[in-house]
Amino acid sequence: MRKYFITGLLIWIPLAITGMVLAWIVGTLDQVLLWMPQQLQPKALLGFNIPGLGVIVTLLIILLTGLVAANVLGQRLVRYWEALLARIPVVKSIYYSVKQVSDTLFSSSGQAFRKALLIQYPREGSWTIAFLTGRPGGAAAHHLQGDYVSVYIPTTPNPTSGFFLMMPRADVVELEMSVDEALKYIISMGVVTPNGNRSPAKPALAHP
Repeated sequence: MRKYFITGLLIWIPLAITGMVLAWIVGTLDQVLLWMPQQLQPKALLGFNIPGLGVIVTLLIILLTGLVAANVLGQRLVRYWEALLARIPVVKSIYYSVKQVSDTLFSSSGQAFRKALLIQYPREGSWTIAFLTGRPGGAAAHHLQGDYVSVYIPTTPNPTSGFFLMMPRADVVELEMSVDEALKYIISMGVVTPNGNRSPAKPALAHP
């Protein structure tokens, strides 16, 4: 009985958690419809709500925003909008901080979170997985002698928190492992192992 019960749990727990996460995402995005005029909301037009309609509306808004911002007129509007935000002290700090991070993470030409690394942390002989985020810059770079890289060490099982380190490039090992595989490995606390058919880790991170 215990064996059958555990087998059932292993089947239902991932399904239940997946359903809860999807329900939360859909419910959150459906709140977008509340911004619409009352007479244009589905309940006023059809007499009932349509679950998931907010997801479609959100995706359409994002696509239309990208389409508008991709042309010359849209770029001028974006620059005007950013110039307007730059005049608001508190909003300016928050907006440009978030924009800089998002531009770095989602830029197709950027290298942030494009490589999984193996480093020794928190002491020599103990190894963990980290992600390459770039190279040290600003005043910190002037105090570092040699070739350094910036890495992010996520915590387990919540990778959204972690530690930021600047390490010598020679102490960093580049893994032949995708970022998705590395995240699964971290979140599962090492239970879900990456594909074993990949090539072994490279001895050190290659120079750009």
